[in-house]
Amino acid sequence: MTAHVIADDAEALAVAAALAEEFRAGAGARDAGRRLPREEVARLSASGLLAVTVPAEHGGADVSRQTLAEIFRLLAAADASLAQIPQSHFTYVQVIERQGTDAQKKFFFSELLAGRRLGNAQSEAGTRHVQDIRTRLEPRPDGSYVLNGVKHYATGALYADWIPVLARAEDDRLHVACVPRGAPGLTVVDDWDGMGQRTTASGTVRLAGVPVPADRVFPHHLTFEGPQLHGAVAQLLHAAIDAGIARGALSEAAEFVRTKSRPWFESGFATAAEDPLLVQRFGELEVCVRASEALLREAARTVDEARAHLTDDSAAGASIAVAAAKAHAADTAVEVTSALFEVAGTRSALNPLNLHRHWRDARTHTLHDPVRWKIQHIGRYVLGGIRPPRHGLL
Repeated sequence: MTAHVIADDAEALAVAAALAEEFRAGAGARDAGRRLPREEVARLSASGLLAVTVPAEHGGADVSRQTLAEIFRLLAAADASLAQIPQSHFTYVQVIERQGTDAQKKFFFSELLAGRRLGNAQSEAGTRHVQDIRTRLEPRPDGSYVLNGVKHYATGALYADWIPVLARAEDDRLHVACVPRGAPGLTVVDDWDGMGQRTTASGTVRLAGVPVPADRVFPHHLTFEGPQLHGAVAQLLHAAIDAGIARGALSEAAEFVRTKSRPWFESGFATAAEDPLLVQRFGELEVCVRASEALLREAARTVDEARAHLTDDSAAGASIAVAAAKAHAADTAVEVTSALFEVAGTRSALNPLNLHRHWRDARTHTLHDPVRWKIQHIGRYVLGGIRPPRHGLL
């Protein structure tokens, strides 16, 4: 596999904008038929976008997190499912960068530059809570390991070349084991049946005695033993997806009202787009979307500043900024995608138009982790200067 190598932030944004336009055209049909976007994911790889955070010393563009967030926002405005697929990819690139040995970095960063994709096998179902990881990484006499467990919501695994697996070792600490998609004992089941995000293929990964060489294991527990931005960057990308969903829905609603809606007879206007009540509502929705986009930019800027000068205080400030952006974007995405039908009228509810995919995507994606806890951490920080906890969801 070969891929283009993107040189800098400007090229990354240009490539993302062009691909978003390309992907937008078929998004509704892919969702309606649950046609997995294998060709589109291959285009992402070939474009070089999936390697834009590879450090410069390893040949990558090492783009800012402001650029990375904008890439996700652009893609999500076109196709929310497609945008979510590489979210874990970039999250685990961080693990390689922070916890990898020189040899591990050299190997995996060269894989990424060649267009290889990382998936994820992280979450588990039926456990006490999301942090209750029961998949085991068991040592063998020769120094290698075997993996045993079952993972759910494994977004990106079906499209991946490498699947990072979150597991506990003998000392019960968290590690990430990267296993190739075709490893013996590894099964990826396409059983995702959510009402939204239909083509993310966020299915099940089964691990039955999967062999793992020692040099494919990363001590992920070390990530959270000092100031870190692991969770902030992961959540920043989720916020970008929500902001993108809102923008995509509002744009499609405006186009629908301009070209397909009839005016309400009492308005006295020749077109729906002239109705002052609709004009007012679109103005309100635009303010909400712009606020989410502004908070997203501010959060990304704060993350970049913290990356340059990482301390407990800068990391905490970044997490709080991202939490605020995520909370606002989640509410905005749900509101705008619901209001689409309010402003576009009865015809917009017809199944063949598939405009309800925006609401289904927003309602599904915003369930990833509860906004109410983000608001709690923001409040504690503002009132008592209490830094948010160090974990991967904040």
